[in-house]
Amino acid sequence: MKTLAALVLSVPIGLPASAVAVTCDWPAWDSYKAAMMSPDGRIIDRSTEQLISTSEGQSYGLFFALLANDKASFERILDWTRNNLAGGNLEANLPAWLWGRSKDGKWQVLDANNATDSDLWIAYTLLEAGRLWDEPRYSTLGQNMLWRSAAQSVRKLPKLGLMMLPGDVGFDKADGWRLNPSYTPPQLMARFAQLSPVWAEVANNQQRMLLEGSPKGFAPDWLMWKSGSGWAPDTQNGSAGDYDAIRVYLWVGMLAEDAANRHTLQQHFAPMVSLTQTLGYPPETVDAVTGAYKGKGPTGFSAALLPLLASAGSPAYAVQKQRVQQEPLATDAYYNQSLALFGQGWDEQRYRFDKNGQLLPAWIDTCEQ
Repeated sequence: MKTLAALVLSVPIGLPASAVAVTCDWPAWDSYKAAMMSPDGRIIDRSTEQLISTSEGQSYGLFFALLANDKASFERILDWTRNNLAGGNLEANLPAWLWGRSKDGKWQVLDANNATDSDLWIAYTLLEAGRLWDEPRYSTLGQNMLWRSAAQSVRKLPKLGLMMLPGDVGFDKADGWRLNPSYTPPQLMARFAQLSPVWAEVANNQQRMLLEGSPKGFAPDWLMWKSGSGWAPDTQNGSAGDYDAIRVYLWVGMLAEDAANRHTLQQHFAPMVSLTQTLGYPPETVDAVTGAYKGKGPTGFSAALLPLLASAGSPAYAVQKQRVQQEPLATDAYYNQSLALFGQGWDEQRYRFDKNGQLLPAWIDTCEQ
């Protein structure tokens, strides 16, 4: 395990020493909990009339609680997820992706389909919580969830191989398979590949998707794999990339310096770095096929891009860091606040991933456990 000193020495060129986290308190996490987490562990998206909760929100809440070394919140979030999204049993059921107030006023599951990005983040966070907190029950649950997710959502696609579909139902189409590049972060795939060669194959194909599915260096939100012709724009949403795709740049930016294909991936997405530097802000939407862009992305986009901008040594890093400080997000803006906790948390040296995807939280060396 790297020490905090080793983490500091591994700060990418362009990341100032002042960015290093020197305290164990994490005010951003405290604010996040106060604005969006119920006392029983539900992460609430208040931007919707139904006051929804998603498995994505629960998965991010678990990860942030682990980063904060907040065991009490971690347990509450996990319990709420188990009891409300998985019928009381995460060993037997993947969590439903959508929960909220129905049209007749009842609080319930609104869509029982799973979302594999959330499944993978929950499984990953449980595995890492088990290792970092020495809690075998978390490790066991994480492995069970991971293999259940594989059983339900991994498909062998013709001329591509094993791939993780975005969910169990609705992504096998007559004309191909719908995929989401942001759903399989390389760090998580690398961590899972330590458990089984199955995940190594998924990881390799996921990197193919990132490189081949974004020909101009801009990620789409969704795309299709067709057995006869390979990658194609998504039949439902076209080739635009915005609120899902921003996470691709986030994951790639946070790759360890010695992670496999880090240089290739970061160079491939350098056009987003250049465009952000030219505009002075991240575009809200970029077409992955044409490169045409429009709109000004929210401050959460700037926070999400900090790791990639810092790793590239781009002058845009300082500009976007200043924007994040000067244009604060609404405290209850669930998705943008989530992006901010990921991006700013990394920028503040609160965590890193190693080349095999293991989580390296700064509290290991600096905080009492």
